[in-house]
Amino acid sequence: MSLMLYPVQRGELFCDDYRVKVNGCEVALDAARVSAIPYNRRWPGHQREIEQSEVVSFLSLAMDEPVTLEIFPKKPCNGVKIRPESAAIRHEITAEGSILVHLDKPRYFTVEPYGRNHALHVFADSMPQYGVEKGDKNVLYFGPGVHEVGMIELKSNQTLYLAEGAVVYACIKAFDVENIRILGRGILDNSHNKETILFEARAEGNRSAINNAIRLHTVQLEYCRNVEIDGITIRDSLLYNIRPVACQKLQIRNVKIIGCWRFNSDGIDMHNCEDVLIEHCFIRTFDDSICVKGFDCYYEGDVEQAVYEAMHYGGAAYENFRHVHVRNCVIWNDWGRCLEIGAETRAEEIEDILFEDCDIIHVMHPVLECQNVDYADVHHVTFRNIRVELDDMIPQPLIQRADDAPYAPTDPDYAPPILAAAVVYHHEYSAGGERRGRNHHILFEDIYVFGRQRIRFSFKSHSEDYNTSDIVIRNVYRNGEKLISPDDYVLEADEYCKNIVVE
Repeated sequence: MSLMLYPVQRGELFCDDYRVKVNGCEVALDAARVSAIPYNRRWPGHQREIEQSEVVSFLSLAMDEPVTLEIFPKKPCNGVKIRPESAAIRHEITAEGSILVHLDKPRYFTVEPYGRNHALHVFADSMPQYGVEKGDKNVLYFGPGVHEVGMIELKSNQTLYLAEGAVVYACIKAFDVENIRILGRGILDNSHNKETILFEARAEGNRSAINNAIRLHTVQLEYCRNVEIDGITIRDSLLYNIRPVACQKLQIRNVKIIGCWRFNSDGIDMHNCEDVLIEHCFIRTFDDSICVKGFDCYYEGDVEQAVYEAMHYGGAAYENFRHVHVRNCVIWNDWGRCLEIGAETRAEEIEDILFEDCDIIHVMHPVLECQNVDYADVHHVTFRNIRVELDDMIPQPLIQRADDAPYAPTDPDYAPPILAAAVVYHHEYSAGGERRGRNHHILFEDIYVFGRQRIRFSFKSHSEDYNTSDIVIRNVYRNGEKLISPDDYVLEADEYCKNIVVE
């Protein structure tokens, strides 16, 4: 029986919202910058204002025995939420005002005395068992401490290992390689990754992104085979945290994503991959959290030719996205979708996709969605056993129209659709493509929603031929009560949607 507290490296950020003791011993906390308000815009030529963010604390440890956390909030609190609530983590507030949390097994969760803001994030892993040899010639090993690296490019048969207590400032890329691993309990910090501005622009009211910058994803994997990512924490991504493109046999486990506040800081966005398993991750993002996409192409030229060449790299064909299993993840979404197909869907088929046994602890836009803005035939998609927790007051997401325009929500009762599917044209994402797709044979089953808001479903079609059809909504519950009557929910569907069944 053992407990491991990961070393903390003091960096540029510090947060004193909490003091924490683990089994009676005071421990150091890490910090990350997150989005404070749902205020966003298409890339306007410059980065988001830091005033729209806040700094939060997180605790990282490994355990194979029960532990007790005693949390001392800096400000008094009258109550506390421990999310996901389905974990039923035992806790109490003492007479002195501290919060006792009794943890019986490894879990990822948040402690929220003040609602969405100023939460404490706790990442309690199982004990590490990676078997990585530091001296192995195929191992890139980073031990405890701070490492300024820049770019790490992985070759076939290499393992990148971030030991607990390591903070590695880097981006990672791999192109057309196989048998690569990114392992460990250290932090991959992307905060030093800044956009390269090609020319100055300060657009206001723009509906499309301004192409004046080069921005790099934190982990970019293209045409790779047999990829494993396990255990790391990714902090403050400039763009997508993990972006696999045309990869096969991809496994992502025990990854923690936090510190997303910059524009387009999606979680795990994949494009035309096959055989993917994502499990037991914590993902907090300022854009979509986990996405199954076709190819995207923001290219000022022959888009269709560019996509064709990307889909047929090396004489192979990467035209489809299939065989994806996402399970046992905790999602906190500060902007965008939580679990999504799309929006970009340049693929012939997107099929055999399963999202199951996940906890959505904060939402902003449609929660579970198939958004088809290109031409994919999207079918046999299942969302099963998903738990969705709604804040009593969900902050209204707004688009910022000018640099000096303040965040000014007007709808205190805002709530997004819980389930959605759409075949639509998007002026930016669909640009350069003439074909449209279909959504069909999509199952939403055993969906548990907790909150005061009325549940809404939304379905849209492009036309008679390119539509959303054959949707089954089975066993949806609101606060423990099954939705039976049409009076229990709002169903929005246009004239071209067909065979939408609520059971």
